[in-house]
Amino acid sequence: MLIYNSLARDKQDFKPINPGSVRMYVCGMTVYDYCHLGHARVMVVFDMVYRWLKASGLEVNYVRNITDIDDKIIKRAVENNEPIDQLTGRFIQFMHEDEAKLGILPPTHEPRATQFVPGMVDMIQTLVNKGLAYPAPNGDVYYAVHSFKGYGKLSGKSLDDLRAGERVEVDLNKRDPLDFVLWKAAKPNEPAWDSPWGKGRPGWHIECSVMSEHYLGEQFDIHGGGQDLQFPHHENEIAQSEGAHEHPFVNYWMHNGFVRVDNEKMSKSLGNFFSIREVLGQFDPETVRFFILRAHYRSPLNYSDQHLQDAKQSLDGLYITLRDVVPEAAEIDWSDAYAARFKAAMDDDFDSHGAITVLFELSREANKAKSGQLSGLLKSLSGLLGLLQNDPIKHLQGSPSRFEVVGSGGIKFGGSADVQFSYGSERIDQLITERLAARKAKDFTRSDMIRKELSDAGVILEDGPQGTTWRRA
Repeated sequence: MLIYNSLARDKQDFKPINPGSVRMYVCGMTVYDYCHLGHARVMVVFDMVYRWLKASGLEVNYVRNITDIDDKIIKRAVENNEPIDQLTGRFIQFMHEDEAKLGILPPTHEPRATQFVPGMVDMIQTLVNKGLAYPAPNGDVYYAVHSFKGYGKLSGKSLDDLRAGERVEVDLNKRDPLDFVLWKAAKPNEPAWDSPWGKGRPGWHIECSVMSEHYLGEQFDIHGGGQDLQFPHHENEIAQSEGAHEHPFVNYWMHNGFVRVDNEKMSKSLGNFFSIREVLGQFDPETVRFFILRAHYRSPLNYSDQHLQDAKQSLDGLYITLRDVVPEAAEIDWSDAYAARFKAAMDDDFDSHGAITVLFELSREANKAKSGQLSGLLKSLSGLLGLLQNDPIKHLQGSPSRFEVVGSGGIKFGGSADVQFSYGSERIDQLITERLAARKAKDFTRSDMIRKELSDAGVILEDGPQGTTWRRA
């Protein structure tokens, strides 16, 4: 198995520290708002990694943290005039609901930052004792980046380059403008914990060093997250953990690419920022998962309605194979040519794009040969990616989340400025029966009118030897 190691800037053979088991940490969400598409990509990508490591026979200890104390959280709680734990509890619940819809498996451990503050105080004290951190006159504690010789090795940035290129606001409490905060002195009406430097709360970076060590040890196999975290967050984690323990922190660093919207980086400032819930208001959750996985995790992911519609059409095509060719249940035979190519793709830096290409080839061959064995292999391999496990008929005929039942015969769906209407299954079945009667009576004008009526309502009819089936466009 090869993994692209961001630290080495190359693909490397994956050799776990302990043969047969993997320890993996992924930076999770800061819970003060709904999760967005960038979060969805992190969730789905590392769920895919988790699934494939387990499918490869490895025991996986997967830790994904929750940041539940942070400047943004405090600011939002003040704006809402509500307790911080009430705010974070609500958005943790919303996050778990989004994850469930996207088919995300729960990690082995999901620690919250507020549960580990004493451990953070201990690590900060260790860094102070080693001369790598210092208390400032304002009560904060800072990491002295110039004291850590390896600073910049993950991002490829040198301190000289950072000082020349970064616009750093002057802070007289810091010895160097690039120093980062480990401990923040308490402010009025903010949560605070006791420490040797007075009451306060931890900075953002220290939590991941402490929580990963607690569950995975001082050195572990894989650390993952979005590309935006490579610098400064992951760089600072390395400085903290390797500074404290004086040996390597992580063996393989993995970073997924950015999400772009119509070829621009998604950001609130550009007004092209979408929550997972907004997207699931227009598209089926499995379509969103499929859309994310059909791109290689390190490549940019360009979001648009057209790309999601194309993903839905492609996913529907795979489900049509499972509908038309009943899958035979069997263990995966990895010597099979399709299975071997699927495995080769996934073993090559988790190339889900290449693996899904194999699924489409397998789908075409299953349709051509009418082979339940190949159809069963298609379903089994797809399941390793968290795909194609729903009932084909229900998937193709079911109402995606954007639909809302209106009365007994119609469905309204929104997500756009135009409100459109479709038909419920009872009305569709009624019209199919009327169309069949019209065809028997050779009233082809009426038959064509019914087909067009259903097509205009977003329903596709498919005539075959077994009769007429239908699915939603």
